Amino acid sequence: MEKPNKLSGSLRRDITLVDAVGIGLGAIIGAGIFVVTGVAAGVAGPAFLVGLVIAGIAATCNALSSAELAATYPKSGGTYEYGYRLLSPSLGFAAGWMFLASKLAAGGTVALGFGAYFSKLVPAVPAIYAGVAAAILLTAANLFGIKKAGKLNTAIVALTIASLVAFVAAGVPAFELGNLTPFAPTGFLGIAESAALLFFAYTGYARIATLGEEVHEPKKTIPRAVIITLVVSVVLYLSVALVAVGSVGSAALAGSSSPLQEASKGFPLPGVFWIVGIGAATAMLGVLLSQIVGISRMMFAMARRRDLPGFLEHVSYTHAVPSYGIILTGAIIILLAFFSTLQFVVSTAAFTILIYYGIANICALRLAKEHKLYPKWVAILGLMFCIAMAASLPWVVIGAGFSTLAVGFLLRLVFRRSERT
Repeated sequence: MEKPNKLSGSLRRDITLVDAVGIGLGAIIGAGIFVVTGVAAGVAGPAFLVGLVIAGIAATCNALSSAELAATYPKSGGTYEYGYRLLSPSLGFAAGWMFLASKLAAGGTVALGFGAYFSKLVPAVPAIYAGVAAAILLTAANLFGIKKAGKLNTAIVALTIASLVAFVAAGVPAFELGNLTPFAPTGFLGIAESAALLFFAYTGYARIATLGEEVHEPKKTIPRAVIITLVVSVVLYLSVALVAVGSVGSAALAGSSSPLQEASKGFPLPGVFWIVGIGAATAMLGVLLSQIVGISRMMFAMARRRDLPGFLEHVSYTHAVPSYGIILTGAIIILLAFFSTLQFVVSTAAFTILIYYGIANICALRLAKEHKLYPKWVAILGLMFCIAMAASLPWVVIGAGFSTLAVGFLLRLVFRRSERT
């Protein structure tokens, strides 16, 4: 017997513009800048700075499409829900499945990134064990219904931004123009691939769009919050990346799983190494916690439509959380941390999330005229960016992405047939 839901009324629109910006920055500034910077530097050299700007523009177009969809359909499930309503059940499922693939890969990236930074702070602890321990502890925390309060989120955002500002301020004296040459050793293709990888660093903006039911004046607040969040993120990311590559060169960044700490070794102030490490570790714990929350809720939403096995719809009577989904999420993230390389999980996360947002842009194009907040060219440009960046990734990653989608449809067929028997 289930407990009656005492909170069956509508959600209150208490989230202001400032709150929404804080939530967006907390979701965006995590593993992307602290980890993916090194991977991007490896594929494009110093020209990954251009890729960072391109990724920011692409993210803005995609974010505005997500914002107008969220304002029209303030439902859980995001593009999974929009796809079902505006396109077809198959495209809705494709969006949901690719979201899961991307966020699970992202969870593996965050766990590996946390381990790398923590190991630099505490060398006695191997990076892989630190990352796996974090995934286990945060999975357990989710099972007990622990959620990040608004004050905790604000504290994490403030600490993370403070560590990045300290990094930039301390690194300016170490900047050398010679570290920016050769600027684009791999040409345009390298820049395009770096943009695809760095797009991953911006994808937390969707968190704002999913809060449509709780935002004050959502049609005005959500778009403004998305734009402010992305502008702040682009400026901060570009400043950090420019100082990092200008201090030690792209080769040093590419060879490290904790690139900002690597860059800070040559700074005049030795304490920056610790500041960056603590800021990175804190940020990634917050992101990993929210990843587990988001993935398990998407599993829950898809299980309700039997796009995933029905047991994932189970909600703990004691703690009111989708416990089986949380356990499965944690287990997959741990496996990815153990058996995948950082380059592969970052590339996989980038490709699958680009497919997800590509479908979101198609949904935005199908919105009725009275629901459109922006010209159609915004969604068209966002879709073109998604296609171009996805195509720039290595063929092995593209093949793995489409294979993942094919496996998803096959499993969906199996799940639905088993439900009928």
